[in-house]
Amino acid sequence: MDSFGAIILAAGLSRRMKDRNKLLLPIHGKPMIRHVVETYNAALDGQVCVVTGFESDRIEAALDGLPIQFVHNADFDAGQPFSVRAGLLKARGSQQYLIGLGDQPQLTTDDLRALITAHLAGDVQKISIPHQNTKRGNPIVVPAAIRARLLADEANPGCGKFTRAHPELAQHIPMTQAGFFNDIDTPAAFEAFEQMIPQKDLT
Repeated sequence: MDSFGAIILAAGLSRRMKDRNKLLLPIHGKPMIRHVVETYNAALDGQVCVVTGFESDRIEAALDGLPIQFVHNADFDAGQPFSVRAGLLKARGSQQYLIGLGDQPQLTTDDLRALITAHLAGDVQKISIPHQNTKRGNPIVVPAAIRARLLADEANPGCGKFTRAHPELAQHIPMTQAGFFNDIDTPAAFEAFEQMIPQKDLT
């Protein structure tokens, strides 16, 4: 069976959260990014790589002690595609990679395992994209064999433009779990998430 690693993007500027770094907000009593990374670690058999950028020292401190690989994206202010590029350049050892976001705390290990199962049931040589109606979700699953093609366009690296330009290399995986389609970008989104889970888990 193919091995699965992960590239988790944790480099963004967190502008819409105003004066707070969203990845450090408390989720189940720990920083959001730690909660998310632990979820991936529990679901996968391969290496988890975390791409840092903005406030990288604080992100690394929040993940202290976890068995992960850090990759710093010096071009983090240029946008998410360049964080994807940084992760793809460094991640090694797995045949498939989940490329996910550090601000999706609603995802569970069961959700990630369901995506992996669906990917294995399809064409494992294609990029798998969670899909609900017309909405694309995250993480996506990227075969290591496609890595070079994703990195070929240095001006527009990453997966979004590539999968739209090469639909024959992507497959949409119907998923019903809300965690694939919800991230936390604003104070209102964080407040809504807090109301979904027991208050005792947020202290």
